[in-house]
Amino acid sequence: MPEGSVPKITEREARRVAEEAREQDWRKPSFAKELFLGRFRLDLIHPHPLPGAESVRVGEAFLARLREFCETGIDGRLIEREARIPDELVKGLQELGVFGMKIDTEYQGLGLSQLYYNRALALIGSASPAIGALVSAHQSIGVPQPLKLFGTAEQKQRFLPRCARTDISAFLLTEPDVGSDPARLATAAVPTDSGDGYLLDGVKLWTTNGVVADLLVVMARVPRSAGHRGGITAFVVEADSPGITVEHRNAFMGLRGLENGVTRFHQVLVPAANRIGEEGAGLRIALTTLNTGRLSLPAMCAGTGKWCLKIAREWTAAREQWGRPIAGHEAVAAKVSFIAATTFALEAVLDLSSQMADEDRNDIRIEAALAKLYGSEMGWRIADELVQIRGGRGYETADSLAARGERAVPAEQVLRDMRINRIFEGSTEIMHLLIAREAVDAHLKVAGELIEPDAGLRRKGRAAARAGVFYAGWLPGLATGAGQLPTSYREFHPSGHADLSVRLRFVERGSRRLARSTFYAMSRWQGRLETKQGFLGRIVDIGAELFAMSAACVRAELLRTGAGADPEQGRAAYRLADLFCRQAQLRVDELFDRLWRNTDDLDNRVAQEVLAGRYSWLEQGVIDPSGDGPWIADASPGPSQQPDVHRSVR
Repeated sequence: MPEGSVPKITEREARRVAEEAREQDWRKPSFAKELFLGRFRLDLIHPHPLPGAESVRVGEAFLARLREFCETGIDGRLIEREARIPDELVKGLQELGVFGMKIDTEYQGLGLSQLYYNRALALIGSASPAIGALVSAHQSIGVPQPLKLFGTAEQKQRFLPRCARTDISAFLLTEPDVGSDPARLATAAVPTDSGDGYLLDGVKLWTTNGVVADLLVVMARVPRSAGHRGGITAFVVEADSPGITVEHRNAFMGLRGLENGVTRFHQVLVPAANRIGEEGAGLRIALTTLNTGRLSLPAMCAGTGKWCLKIAREWTAAREQWGRPIAGHEAVAAKVSFIAATTFALEAVLDLSSQMADEDRNDIRIEAALAKLYGSEMGWRIADELVQIRGGRGYETADSLAARGERAVPAEQVLRDMRINRIFEGSTEIMHLLIAREAVDAHLKVAGELIEPDAGLRRKGRAAARAGVFYAGWLPGLATGAGQLPTSYREFHPSGHADLSVRLRFVERGSRRLARSTFYAMSRWQGRLETKQGFLGRIVDIGAELFAMSAACVRAELLRTGAGADPEQGRAAYRLADLFCRQAQLRVDELFDRLWRNTDDLDNRVAQEVLAGRYSWLEQGVIDPSGDGPWIADASPGPSQQPDVHRSVR
């Protein structure tokens, strides 16, 4: 296979690559894993974990400085209008320490906790989503996080101080013909004859921060050879290395200040000392980095929810129709209540997951993935509801509103900016599959070989014995539980407050029902379960709702009983948690019903008929303005034929 060409990969090989990149073991407890197994481990999240006093002191002091900077130094409308973040603004953020928020103090960073890092992102993202994306991509998936987890002491000393103060970093994985299936990665990293470096060749697409980056994390395939195990490998690459060309700065529906581009590598020499981890460990490094890195998106979604709630409250009180404020009309009131309740839940999920990450007592790979999935989906719905509440003004740009003398509310911009979150860092569809794989891990460990077509009779026999022992102990526990006892979780029903104990009993019953449904599906479809993506998506969505309900209840209790708690705020929090759980229960009941009553099989058949042209007559009567270009641009390796549009902010 020529270097840099897309390898031909079978479906089985692609699954093998993805499986090898997973963390195979569970060394710590996981609330979400247990939830999918039908075990509602409230003790893992309640009492709500809390930050230490020093963490709070440092975090709050930084947030105060950051808020002042955002209020006085960021002009979000200018960034939207010019589709660029001013260089002096980036330098101001660097001087404030924003680019080193997650970097330890020994490397000149601020050393913020995950909790306060996410609160900072929510604040920044509310001022300018483009800046939020810039800062998040730099720290959550760029050079700092993989080096923190997998870098050598020498690499940390060389690169982390630069990332904290002067340099911008980017993460380069996606290619023009390689998206969620990294097994097809084409960018090559060929070891030099001297053995002290690698030559990179290939093209990377959608390189967030790549247009202005000084340092790059690049995923490339090392060919297997004598002395080299090969495989997808991670490298830190200097962006000004000879042979690197940023060929294009991409423009998008939203996030108009995003410095996202197309980067070509041609015979780029990278020292072996810049390799992160071992050869072949690149995907595992990327996935592990995302365990906490994915929390940045729900942070900005929660921040957006807070802003939408503020605008919805102020606008529906000021706008009158038919003799009263529009908030007094039930159709609008339902939207306002949805925004309020869901924003409460998004913050609850975010803060709980963040604090669990800081404590490091639990494995949060599923919790972080659920937070990303739920935050992006529900955040988009919140933004859409705000546009609907604002009516024609919701569709009008902020500049147009200001030009005719009204408040410049950027509701339509928020809707455009939020849309990418359902695609960024794992689309909703990919998140469904990723979470579903983790949710059934316990089953595959004991019974996976029973449904593996290549497993011999001896292996299947051993698997059957393991499965018998596991299910003999597991299945009886799914029949009854605390959710059937009216006195369970009574501490969540204090006098004068909404009753959250009944909501938690629903979660406990739902958890067992979820586990039973998963087991039945595995028994029914066996190895074909992985193809039932509609079913798996609903299973994951049920788990996400149950997790969010749990987080909302635990947060309400924290706000009622925590240090310095305001009694009125505690009652209000209970009311919001109760409302959210009631709304979520309706969604959960519908999802359970749709596990078995759906149009999945018919959808698949009709989709294949569409591709075969059976319904092409339905496309007649319109004009396609798309043009005649290829669906996927040519990414053949070789020297660039385009001007370099890379620019450095330094």
